[in-house]
Amino acid sequence: MAQEIATLGGGCFWCLEAVYQEMQGVTRVESGYMGGHLDNPSYEDVCTGRTGHIEVAQVTFDPEIASYRDILEVFFATHDPTSRDRQGNDSGTQYRSAIFYHGESQKAVAQELIRKLEAEGVYSKPIVTEVRPATTFYRAEDYHQNYFRTHSEQPYCAFVVAPKVQKFRQKFAGRMRM
Repeated sequence: MAQEIATLGGGCFWCLEAVYQEMQGVTRVESGYMGGHLDNPSYEDVCTGRTGHIEVAQVTFDPEIASYRDILEVFFATHDPTSRDRQGNDSGTQYRSAIFYHGESQKAVAQELIRKLEAEGVYSKPIVTEVRPATTFYRAEDYHQNYFRTHSEQPYCAFVVAPKVQKFRQKFAGRMRM
């Protein structure tokens, strides 16, 4: 089975991870950091906003079940791609909206989808999602992995992550894991 990777930044990586763990065709999701200048950054390093890293979810998927475009459609529907350096109350450069492409075909799909969303006026403000080549992925600390699944009762999860998961379930019911 051929696998592809999508690396996406859309606010807190716990939100993206939780959404993609429920998507059909996704075989693995890891929270981590990409795009900065510091090797092996810690969560504390990234939170300073001085490393240049973005909190990302690295999504491994089977393109026979979920296309890269499918992955991106979920991405754009479950975060605010018009908000620069923030998602809700999470503020800082580490919360930028970004697509890190793994190859020219992913870049083309991302750019085409952004053009389509802009042309259709899906959002009232311009999309500010960065489309950048993938760089080194640094896996976040173990306590960040599967965070929503293991901490769903935690207030941040209940008030920030859960609504995004619910939005995915409602809008993409046909793409949910069985």
